[in-house]
Amino acid sequence: MKTTKNILFAVLVLLTCASCKKFLDEKPTDFITPDSELSSAKVARAFANSSYQYLQGMLQGQPSSYGGNTYNLMEFMTGKANSDLGQTGAVNFQNLSYNTTSFYIDTWWQKMYQGVGACNIAIEKIPGINAPGLSEADKTNLMAEARTLRALYYFFLVRMYGAVPKVTEIPKNLNLSIPRTAAKDIYDTVIIPDLLEAEKSTLPWKDITGKVSMSAVKSILADVYLTYAGAAINGGKQYYAESAKRSLAVAQTGGFSLFPEYTDMLKPANKNNGEFIFQVQYAASVPSNNPLTSLTIPNYSGISGYSDEYGSVYPTPQFISSYAPGDKRVAEKQFFYTSYKSYKNNDIVQFKGNYIYKWFDSTAVSGTLKSDLNFTLYRLADVELMYAEASNQAEGAPNGTAIQFVNDIRRRAKLAPIGALSSAAFEQEVWAQRYYELCFENKMWFDMIRTRKVHNDVTGNWDNFVGHKTVFGATFSEKQLLFPLPKQETDVNSSLLPNNPGF
Repeated sequence: MKTTKNILFAVLVLLTCASCKKFLDEKPTDFITPDSELSSAKVARAFANSSYQYLQGMLQGQPSSYGGNTYNLMEFMTGKANSDLGQTGAVNFQNLSYNTTSFYIDTWWQKMYQGVGACNIAIEKIPGINAPGLSEADKTNLMAEARTLRALYYFFLVRMYGAVPKVTEIPKNLNLSIPRTAAKDIYDTVIIPDLLEAEKSTLPWKDITGKVSMSAVKSILADVYLTYAGAAINGGKQYYAESAKRSLAVAQTGGFSLFPEYTDMLKPANKNNGEFIFQVQYAASVPSNNPLTSLTIPNYSGISGYSDEYGSVYPTPQFISSYAPGDKRVAEKQFFYTSYKSYKNNDIVQFKGNYIYKWFDSTAVSGTLKSDLNFTLYRLADVELMYAEASNQAEGAPNGTAIQFVNDIRRRAKLAPIGALSSAAFEQEVWAQRYYELCFENKMWFDMIRTRKVHNDVTGNWDNFVGHKTVFGATFSEKQLLFPLPKQETDVNSSLLPNNPGF
């Protein structure tokens, strides 16, 4: 596997800075080499830090694609998004003609496996580091961070590609023709055990610097169990109960609360705080600033100082129209916007439709051109809705807490509270709130795969995934349940073949 061959070298040379003073926020001033004396607490911290690096691969620019970014893939696939740019390859996902060499599919695979490799190194090296000021509990917590991130990288891989190579050790040689392991086995032997092991650690409940915390571990585990119980694995109702247990702990232990205003999510001062449980870290002061602001500004609209305003992803009008009347989330400059002042003369520029405001960094737009906003992986609204769905499935009916969580989210959206509902009706209400609350956060596609249901924005019904016809005239089939393995990987590792059905 070509990607795996590069893991050890890339991680040691590029990632494990031995003098990191801040978490992923300073340029390296030294490197670990094969001859380095691995006897420093800073070295142990550096190994753990290296595990985070490829989270930024979720917002990775795509070579040869103007305005292309790995983020785009899961939004284009839903049939709820369009693009101002032909170069993003949006049409190939809208008409479902994508293949093993299409944009984004190879980049996701590469970055997730590079992340796995960095985690493997940390998990293997940290236990052997003995240094003053580095206790066994410290090492356990550092490894808990790496295990959590390895589980997360694999969680993306199995949801996207199904059976994938299981790589849990540093490669000992270049004979890397590693066959695929069934997705269920990856869950059973890597993802769930890693998270359960991390759950035994003494990680802090919350970490405002952005590192893995116990609340992040439980949020990811709640998501994993919810998915494992669902259509992809059909693990059984007991896993809905396990999911509900973790999500309820996150919601009720404290430390997190829904932001009063949606625009609070756009304030850099709120990073890793408030509603945010776990985020990919970005900073305007370093090269790794968040690219989503410029990517989602309408193409050449002239509202910012960016030389390129891409309009790479924006919602379909049918999606916008499907919101309930009065829903605050679809009001101007909440989740979307239709106009903004010109960067040059303050005249109001009217757009052709709605564009995404969720990633709008006003400071970057008006001056710095480098967005300081993080990219959110888990926030409280997401976790509360996980609990609502999982507990309803586990108990056969919605309980009072589940209803309260849904109503808290509806209240912020200025929607009337729900009352008593049947289990089936409540389930669809939870799906709808996930749909409208978490839109364009790379969540919707995974919900579609997990539930095998798609909201029909024209009829208002919940269609079966297989057979759903998008507003672009394409129809989902079994083929869409998994992405193809990238050709660049199968070319160098024939053990990966046959590819996923239809490819």
